[in-house]
Amino acid sequence: MAAVAANVAAAAEDREPQREAVPGLESQWRQIENSESGRERPLRAGESWFLVEQHWYKQWEVYVQGGDQDSGTFPGCINNADLFEDQVNWHLRKGLVEGEDYVLLPAAAWHYLVNWYGLEHGQPPIERKVVELPSVQKVEVYPVELLLVRHSDMDTPHTAQFSHTDSVDLILRTAREHFLVSPQEETRLWIKNAEGSFERLCNTRVTVLDAALKTGQVVIMETRNKDGTWPSAQPQAVNTALEEEEEFQGQPGICGLTNLGNTCFMNSALQCLSNVPQLTEYFLKNRYLEELNFCNPLGMKGEIAEAYADLVKQAWSGHHRSIVPHVFKTKVGHFASQFLGYQQHDSQELLSFLLDGLHEDLNRVKKKEYVELCDAAGRPDQEVAQEAWQNHKRRNDSVIVDTFHGLFKSTLVCPDCGNVSVTFDPFCYLSVPLPVSHKRVMEVFFVSMDPRRKPEQHRLVVPKKGKISDLCVALAKHTGMSPERMMVADVFSHRFYKIYQLEESLSSILDRDDIFIYEVSGRSAIGENSREDVVLPIYLRERTPARDYNNSYYGLMLFGHPLLVSVPRDRLSWDALYHILLYRLSRYVTRPSSDDEDDGDEKDIEDKDNIPKPGHVAGASSQDSGPEQAGPSSGVAGGSRAPVDNSPGPSHWPQRARRKHLFTLQTVNSNGTSDRSTFNEDTHGVSFSSQPYIAIDWEPEMKKRYYDEVEAEGYVKHDCVGYVLKKAPVRLQECIELFTTVETLEKENPWYCPTCKQHQLATKKLDLWMLPETLIIHLKRFSYTKFSREKLDTLVEFPIRDLDFSEFVIKPQNESAPELYKYDLIAVSNHYGGLRDGHYTTFACNKDSGQWHYFDDNSVSPVTENQIESKAAYVLFYQRQDVARRLQPQPSSSDPPASPACGSPPNSEFMDVN
Repeated sequence: MAAVAANVAAAAEDREPQREAVPGLESQWRQIENSESGRERPLRAGESWFLVEQHWYKQWEVYVQGGDQDSGTFPGCINNADLFEDQVNWHLRKGLVEGEDYVLLPAAAWHYLVNWYGLEHGQPPIERKVVELPSVQKVEVYPVELLLVRHSDMDTPHTAQFSHTDSVDLILRTAREHFLVSPQEETRLWIKNAEGSFERLCNTRVTVLDAALKTGQVVIMETRNKDGTWPSAQPQAVNTALEEEEEFQGQPGICGLTNLGNTCFMNSALQCLSNVPQLTEYFLKNRYLEELNFCNPLGMKGEIAEAYADLVKQAWSGHHRSIVPHVFKTKVGHFASQFLGYQQHDSQELLSFLLDGLHEDLNRVKKKEYVELCDAAGRPDQEVAQEAWQNHKRRNDSVIVDTFHGLFKSTLVCPDCGNVSVTFDPFCYLSVPLPVSHKRVMEVFFVSMDPRRKPEQHRLVVPKKGKISDLCVALAKHTGMSPERMMVADVFSHRFYKIYQLEESLSSILDRDDIFIYEVSGRSAIGENSREDVVLPIYLRERTPARDYNNSYYGLMLFGHPLLVSVPRDRLSWDALYHILLYRLSRYVTRPSSDDEDDGDEKDIEDKDNIPKPGHVAGASSQDSGPEQAGPSSGVAGGSRAPVDNSPGPSHWPQRARRKHLFTLQTVNSNGTSDRSTFNEDTHGVSFSSQPYIAIDWEPEMKKRYYDEVEAEGYVKHDCVGYVLKKAPVRLQECIELFTTVETLEKENPWYCPTCKQHQLATKKLDLWMLPETLIIHLKRFSYTKFSREKLDTLVEFPIRDLDFSEFVIKPQNESAPELYKYDLIAVSNHYGGLRDGHYTTFACNKDSGQWHYFDDNSVSPVTENQIESKAAYVLFYQRQDVARRLQPQPSSSDPPASPACGSPPNSEFMDVN
């Protein structure tokens, strides 16, 4: 016993003071081998196990199993020297095998042995974690050994070991600690793959195992530049420019965005969103890094959130006059194909996509549970609303929800059974209608039967949902002409694109269409079966040599404005028609004088057939394609002549009179592009088998001598053209009232009544129940119908501050906190121009200075508040006043007075005193 005591005492010299008596050998065996704390203990993920050199452990087994504490088999201190490559860095030898080179002991058993026998001086314990791999748990003997480097110094690696279960965030923290990165600096990690390419380690919450990191891999830590850019995102060629940018120091947030080609819509939306204070602070203070959701199937793998964060950090670094949002544009196009390419889009549509994308990328809910939507079923609104909001938050919880989401109350009433359905639905922005005028202004040209009168341009006010007859009635008030003596046509490229019937809707006429209204005789009609005067559509054509290799063919080109001419049916002959048309053209066609007459055969003059009759033309079609099949217009006044067709040379045409007659007549189709002879002529005159179209064909020389093109294109403006239909401005509150007005559902969107068991055109009413911190109001300026598209340029008067929603919120209100219902303006997205083209800009209030600025792509300039309200205002951003006060920094007594928050009234000393 004395020998054992001496051995134990010697073993204890190099270990911690003995905390308990050494048990007997049999007890030692049970505690190490068989008990819950011994080797038989099952592996549990995360627990620590220790390596013990196999030879020492076998010696210990012999010793305790011999039962003789005085035996010479005493193992001495635990000695793991054979398990290490060296005794300096204490790296584990490669290729060690459990059961041959070492045994594994749980933490309790290890501490027992160290307590009883001690550990060789200077040796570190070899602690390893139990990791849970797919379908198995095991002790991780060999951790992953990574080479950590800085992006700015890739040649000086630092070796560090990590468990497969360690998070990538631990690698980042280890790298930051080793490379002495300050807490204010933002960093991210890249890995270098075997093929030499680099890949971002975006999700720092995944494990080393999930990230598929291997021993020997290089992990690069990159530090964000002061100007908000990342070194890896900039090509080497622009490094000098970047250094110059970093030297620039301006007001954070006052930064333009380069137009990449029709991307002003995107720039406008980004500038508005960038000037929402609480959202920008969320990104600038890196709170988004903890909430990036990389596994949301409805999200974009965090890429949209990261791309937006990069833009915010650059714009608010104060080191850029403007930035190029190329990476962000590429990300948007990748996840939303409608924004691919460089077509113009709607800033509100981009904003809607971006808010939804940011929400899903930053959703704190990692696994969305199924939530059944419940109707109110007679329950109190307060209870139903609270349940709806809680259900919404169970699936949607992000900074976007915190900032922009509110709650509607939706009430549907069945028109048959009276069943009332009440639901509460979340919203991200309000799309409010503008009060729409029921009137429409249309410009037309009136063509009188009096050839001495030039065409008159008129501006007519008509019902927006009116008919063609309403257009004629409106013109009659200006001209004194009976509407019954008017015919309306759409002129396109010197042709009649369409001749309208009186009962047709005005909605089929677009603002860009060239509308002519012709005076006809009171008994005129188009159509062969009518006994009234026949109205003939008349085209003007000029014969020109075709541009082929031998000029053997002649072409016909349309020119000028077509006419609708009333001709008495009972006196319709080619000769009569010629003289009628000559009379109608007399304002700009000169009759030949006697000196111009030819010395031709007198018989030709007296011949009743000296007016050439229309004949067949080789290759011409006799099919009438209808007036609506004409080609595009070249405009009202002037324009290039429209090519018609190529016809055989002069020898194939009927013989022309050599005296008096300036032009020939030809029946054509509705396009004026091919000849036809669908007429009959007898002693009673000419009759047509279908709607006739007549072309007046001019020889170039005759046209040059007798046709005055300048006079032909002339027109006068009626006094009404100078009138402007004044659109009274509307208040934003009126738009909100319209939004909350009861409406009847359209046929395309019926509601299924659970009581009637069928779809019904129910009445629907939306009410505001709960408003968000930042309220986005979309003014619905663009109107689309089956026949028309228009932009409403109504001036909407909106307040810069104190927009009061207390009259619109139906939830019981907290009267002691009126700021919960008052909003101040912080940004406006503007749209200038029409539907086909246009330009987007932004007004925004800087959260730090309180100064308003105008953002026009890469140009930024300060503005005053009275410049903000305009007809271009399209999307409004309002911030609740309690939020503005909460975000405004509280100055200390030594600080200078803070700038007023956006929307806050300026100091009295800066106000005008009346």
